[in-house]
Amino acid sequence: MHPRDQTIFALSSGRPPSAIAIVRVSGSEAGTVLTALAEKMPAPRTATRALLHDVGQRPIDDAVVLWFPGPASATGEDVAELHIHGGRAVLASLLTALSGFENVRPAEPGEFTRRAFENGKLDLTEAEGLDDLIHADTDRQRRQALRQLKGMLGDKARDWRAQIIEASALIEAGIDFSDEGDVPAELIAPALAKVRTLLSEIETVLAAQSQGERLRDGLVVAIAGPPNVGKSTLINQLARRDVAIVSPHAGTTRDVIEVQLDLDGYPVTVIDTAGIRETSDPVEQEGVRRARARAGEADLVLWLADTAGAPVEHHGTAPVWLVHNKIDLVRASTAGIEGRPMAEFRISARSGAGLPELIAALVDFAQSYFGTGEGGLITRERQRTLLREAAESLRRSLDAVGKGDELVAEDLRAAALSIGRLLGRVDVEDVLDVIFREFCIGK
Repeated sequence: MHPRDQTIFALSSGRPPSAIAIVRVSGSEAGTVLTALAEKMPAPRTATRALLHDVGQRPIDDAVVLWFPGPASATGEDVAELHIHGGRAVLASLLTALSGFENVRPAEPGEFTRRAFENGKLDLTEAEGLDDLIHADTDRQRRQALRQLKGMLGDKARDWRAQIIEASALIEAGIDFSDEGDVPAELIAPALAKVRTLLSEIETVLAAQSQGERLRDGLVVAIAGPPNVGKSTLINQLARRDVAIVSPHAGTTRDVIEVQLDLDGYPVTVIDTAGIRETSDPVEQEGVRRARARAGEADLVLWLADTAGAPVEHHGTAPVWLVHNKIDLVRASTAGIEGRPMAEFRISARSGAGLPELIAALVDFAQSYFGTGEGGLITRERQRTLLREAAESLRRSLDAVGKGDELVAEDLRAAALSIGRLLGRVDVEDVLDVIFREFCIGK
């Protein structure tokens, strides 16, 4: 039997031990499995208490079971849910029993969601929203992912595709009835008006400054500077826990240390880098190389200094903030970067003095970086690329007016194809494995 035709099962709740564990079964054998384990078939969508038994009639657990006959289920197939006690032994016994059924196997990562996609329960943008919701770390990421899961982009794309097809039909009707005098003009004019409106809408979405992608990926802030100026102490203060070793000896940090923060709902990754200096130690040299590379890729650099006249070294394009540390010990100043205005802060990473002002400034920077409002429709580069292709095709169709209606029609077909690939309904088999592999097992 083909793997797509087999029935799958997986733990769909958190890893044990837990109070309750939920195991889902999806596929044509789900009803047979549920009847064999519970010795009865519960009423659809009704929680029913049952004593589960394995094939040898040995009891597994006193559980609650639910039955969702397809196609009115999460995956579009027959689905059974088994709510058991979340001990490791209970779960292991149930999974062993499920493995004993013919044509029933453990699910692969994302396979439940992929089957829902293949059965028309959600489109590819909604599946991506579900993945983003699972991995959301902050409230703003959660809200954006939930909007995507509810069809924020998918509904708009389906409407765009329908209008492109309508315009294409008008153009092709004009081609078919080209010998009917003024009929083609009557058909082409409203089609072109529709295309211009669509192109304007898609260009507006594309011009949203990547707010959706930024919120999904987060803001990267690199803490850089010479050795022993307090970079590790600062990242520990921001994280409110010890994530980096603090030592009076220069060169303690040899590798890049990252910590994820939630600043007023905005996802921020703060990076502690090795002290930048000339050194003969090959290990420290590699640390300095990585520090320079990560600082160059960051969205914001906090350059720490605690000695007078210390130069600022940064070759990237991101803004640089001068953070004068150890203000309780010395009055620090730096030479700065020639020709580049910078914000300056004075703190004591050890005592916490000045940190509230620095954190407030980081929140303001995040608000500006991510943009105001609820963010854009686009949350992934794949979506942006396909919408850009659709816009280019629409633009070519308008440029082709007067050069041949067949050219206009062909460009409209290309635009509809790009929107279809965005939704995952045409020619996307090559990207499905990549997308659904990111899901956790049981989802």
